[in-house]
Amino acid sequence: MKKLFMGVRLKRLREERQLTQQALADVIGISLSYLNQIENNQRPLTVAVLLKLNAAFGVDVQLFSGDDEARLVGELREVLFDPGIGEEISSAELKEIATGMPAVGRAIVGMHKRLERALEQSAALAARLGDDRQDNGGQGGEQRLSPLIAAPFEEVRDFFYARRNHIDALDRAAEAMASAHGLPLGRMAPALEAYLAERHGVRVARHSQAAGSGVLRAFEPQTLVLRLSERLSGGQQAFQLATQLAFLEYGGLIDAELAEASFSNAGTRALARIGLANYFAGALVLPYAAFLQSAKELRYDIDLLGQKFGVGFETVCHRLSTLQRPGARGVPFFFIRVDRAGNISKRQSATDFHFSRAGGTCPLWNVYEAFTRPGRVVTQIAEMPDGRTYLWVARTVDHIVGGYGTPDKTFAIGLGCDLQHAPSLVYSKGLRLDDAEARTPIGAGCRICDRPACPQRAFPPVTHALHIDETKSTFVPYSSA
Repeated sequence: MKKLFMGVRLKRLREERQLTQQALADVIGISLSYLNQIENNQRPLTVAVLLKLNAAFGVDVQLFSGDDEARLVGELREVLFDPGIGEEISSAELKEIATGMPAVGRAIVGMHKRLERALEQSAALAARLGDDRQDNGGQGGEQRLSPLIAAPFEEVRDFFYARRNHIDALDRAAEAMASAHGLPLGRMAPALEAYLAERHGVRVARHSQAAGSGVLRAFEPQTLVLRLSERLSGGQQAFQLATQLAFLEYGGLIDAELAEASFSNAGTRALARIGLANYFAGALVLPYAAFLQSAKELRYDIDLLGQKFGVGFETVCHRLSTLQRPGARGVPFFFIRVDRAGNISKRQSATDFHFSRAGGTCPLWNVYEAFTRPGRVVTQIAEMPDGRTYLWVARTVDHIVGGYGTPDKTFAIGLGCDLQHAPSLVYSKGLRLDDAEARTPIGAGCRICDRPACPQRAFPPVTHALHIDETKSTFVPYSSA
C-alpha cells in the first residue's frame, strides 16, 4: 500500500465532528503529537489508524483513498492549463490539491463547468440575436428566442460519475426483488411480463417496428399497454420490462436519489430519472451477488457472462462498470462507447480514469482499432502520460433495426481497468504485463496531453507553448518549446 498523506481530509473530518485534536486522539487511541503529525502531513495515514476511525465513527475508508486522485488531477489539468490564466501550474501543485483538498478541487472544476456553459449560452444568444436582426431587416422587430439548454447529457454523466457509477439503494432493491420472486437468471422476460400483468395490470403487446422508427418500448398509461418491438432478444425484452417496472414500482426510490442532486433544469432531471430506471433494470436482470460471483469465476469473460445471463456484450460491459458495492467490490472498470468519428455516446467510470471533455480522444486507443476488426475482441496495455497503466478490452457491436437498406448503428465498446487488476481478467492471457515496451502510450486528449513526441497529435497541447521554427520540418506535428 502506498503512503497516504491525508492531513487536510482528517482535519475536515474532525471539524465536521466538532472535536478538538485531543478529543479525536483519545477516541481513536493515539497520542496528540502523532495526530498532529498526521494532520500536518508529517506522517502518513496508516491502515491501523484508518480502521480505528472506521470503528469509532463508521467512516468509509474510501474517504481517505487516493483512487479519485488521478481523475481529479486530470480534470484540474484541463481546467487550469489555460494560457489566458497567465499562471504556469505544475503537476505537483495539481496533485497537492487533489490529494489534500479534493473538495476545493471539485469546486474549481464545478465553477469552470458553469463558466463554460454560460459562455456557450452567451455565444448562442449573440448568434441568435444577430440572426434575428438579419431576419427582421435590421428594423428591430420582435425577436423570439428559443430557450437555451444546458448540456443535460453531461450533467447526467457527472451525476453517475460522482457516485462512481454505483447506486447502492437501487442495486440492493433490484437484487432483493429478483431473489424474492425467484426470477430465473438468463430468462427473466416471461416472469417479468407475468409479474407486470398480475401486480400492475399491464398487458404486453409486441409490435412490428416500422423501418427507421427505432421505438423499442412504448407505454400507454391510459390503457396499461406496454408495446415492445418484436425484434428484441430475450435479454433485451427483460431489460425493457424491468425499466418499465422501475417507473411503476420504484419511482419513489428513484426520486429519493434525485433529491440529493442539483440539476440545471427539469429536462436534465427527467433524463437522469430515465438513467436511474435503466440502472435498476440492469441490476434486476444481472443481480449483484450472482453476477459478481460469476464474473470472478469466469475471470470476467464478457462473452461467457453474456451467454449465462442472456444479454449482449455492451450490457455486460456496462454492468461490470457498476460493481462497487462497499464490502463486495469487483474490479473497478471504466466503460466507454464511441462511434467511428470518435463521438462518445456513453462513458461511465468506477475508478480514476479521466475522460477528456475537450480535444477528442486519443487515436492510439484500441477502441478505434476495434473498427478494423469487427466483432473481434482486441486488447491493449495502455500507458497514460502520468505513468498510470491500464488494460483495455474493445469490440464492435451493431444495432440493426430494419432490413436491407435501412440505417444501422455500429459502435466500439471499450472496457478498461488499472493494470494491477489485469491478472484477474482472462484477457491478460499472453500479454506481457511487466514489459514497459509492450505498452502503448496514449493520452486523455490532444489538448491536455503533454507528450512531446506523438506523431498522431491533432492539436497542440495547452500545457506548453507552441514552438515554431521555419528552418525545420519534423515528423511530429505541433512541436513544443
